[in-house]
Amino acid sequence: MVEVAKPTSNQAEVILVGCGMPLRGMGWYHAVQMLGGECPSAKLCHIVEPWFLGAGASGPGGAEFAEFKNTTAETHGVQFHSSVADLPPVADGVKRLALISGRTADNPRLLNEVIAAGCGVVYLEKPGAPTVAELKSMKETAANANVSICMGYNKNVCKYVRNAREFAANVDGSHVTFVSNNTYENNAASLGECFERNAEGMLKNMAIHELALLASFYDVTVDNIDSVGVDEIFSSCQTLKGPSGKEFTDFDRVKFTIKTKTGKEVSVQADRCGGDVSYALVTDADGNELFRHSMPDEDDKANVAVLEAKYPGAMPYFFSQDPDYVTVKERVAKHALTGEEAIDIATIDIAIAALSVAEYLTPLMKEKLSNELKATSLPSPTSVENFERLVQ
Repeated sequence: MVEVAKPTSNQAEVILVGCGMPLRGMGWYHAVQMLGGECPSAKLCHIVEPWFLGAGASGPGGAEFAEFKNTTAETHGVQFHSSVADLPPVADGVKRLALISGRTADNPRLLNEVIAAGCGVVYLEKPGAPTVAELKSMKETAANANVSICMGYNKNVCKYVRNAREFAANVDGSHVTFVSNNTYENNAASLGECFERNAEGMLKNMAIHELALLASFYDVTVDNIDSVGVDEIFSSCQTLKGPSGKEFTDFDRVKFTIKTKTGKEVSVQADRCGGDVSYALVTDADGNELFRHSMPDEDDKANVAVLEAKYPGAMPYFFSQDPDYVTVKERVAKHALTGEEAIDIATIDIAIAALSVAEYLTPLMKEKLSNELKATSLPSPTSVENFERLVQ
């Protein structure tokens, strides 16, 4: 076995809280990137995994996690713990960074625990907390402890987002649409499992990245929203049973346009069954396409192929967003190490704004779609096709 992992003077000591199942958990992918040396300013030294080192050890994924744990400890000297309280004290001169990638509902508690464990910077996966009230309380807790919170909104640093914004800035009257797709099967079983596993809802989960973009770059806050236009033909809201047998109501796809009181306008389109390519689209005033940049683009696809061969069976979105995960972690690690600004990394204020917009939009759009469904309950022959698209 190698020596216990320790950071150099040019690295932050990283505590990963919430690894999850190998090939499935976002925390696991964060770990393999750091273990592979892709984030030179970040040294992964400890992994806290309460589930697979506790009640979940003998359940699904337990054996796979145990294998990962043993290999990682033997090869890299990483120490594993079942709780944050088991972490050793911070060594003199070491800058400790917590990367929290567990269940959203646990984040408020985990934030308090990692602050008590000596973490000066916290990287918090989206959306940060289940509610705006909890996020605001977490912001206050961190501020009182002089701890900085950086959010894992990786699309803020994505190439396709940057290129679309730069193109639109040079075209008067242009309009940007951010399109997010995922690869669930378009059937009740697949979407029902998705709805239950992501019970906070699409706008607080899948599309929260886009809402963070709107808050970061288009001044979108609840107070600054002038109007919301919902594409009632594209958008769809369903009530489906999850694996537990309970019913969950959520969007399987949405498209909407927000106009702000300060004169900005931007659109978001999200489709759980839309495929594995997300993109940003720039159109002119008449809706004609002027520019499109996809993720992954041709350069990214070569990297995706390499990663698919390296980690067969892993979640596809890990690979398409691989460079962006690296960028966010490296900038946050440098921030923890030196105090320098983490450029374009979302703050907890952005997280609060994005989650506030999600909480504002969800009932508003469900009501609009419900009213549209009632209005088309007896469709005319000319509207049958649109009606069928609405209720799918």
